[in-house]
Amino acid sequence: MVPEAGHIEPASLFADRRPLWLEIGFGGGEHLAAQAAAHPDRGLIGCEPFISGVAKLLAQAELLALTNLRIVVDDARLLLAALPDGCLERIFVLFPDPWPKARHQKRRIVNAATAAQFARLLLPGGELRLATDDMGYARAMLLALLPVRELAWQAMGPSDWRARPADWPATRYEDKAREAGRRCVFLRFRRL
Repeated sequence: MVPEAGHIEPASLFADRRPLWLEIGFGGGEHLAAQAAAHPDRGLIGCEPFISGVAKLLAQAELLALTNLRIVVDDARLLLAALPDGCLERIFVLFPDPWPKARHQKRRIVNAATAAQFARLLLPGGELRLATDDMGYARAMLLALLPVRELAWQAMGPSDWRARPADWPATRYEDKAREAGRRCVFLRFRRL
């Protein structure tokens, strides 16, 4: 949970003040656990409101003996507001619920308000990674992020958003999308 005071001091999460990465809505935790295992020198924070996903991640963390994970079981927007400026090296938002019905789209985690928060939280040179299999949401993500002056889209050509980079482990949501014949979009933004 986010502290009552509404502020999180990053040094309280990892005493060695290691660089921090955040994954919002980690689902079953497969991507987060893979990143934590591959990057033991990074502190990874996962935010997920659903207990079943948290339980799956905890099981993976125990199996892999991961000590560089911290979990927030709450609404990610509370966490974003509680973190200080420039404290994150990387943020992941992978296959969030697209809320495809027009009346529900205000619930989408990637919007103009969170785009500004992402820019505020990333340190210079930090990276925001997003993925979706919903083309309407992909357009909405771009419409929310492209106007943010502090963030630069890293795409140089179509393969940069059509292919998942090698250091970006797949998620079960990506696997489901591909099995259903849906194309996935992978977006990368760098904090200027």
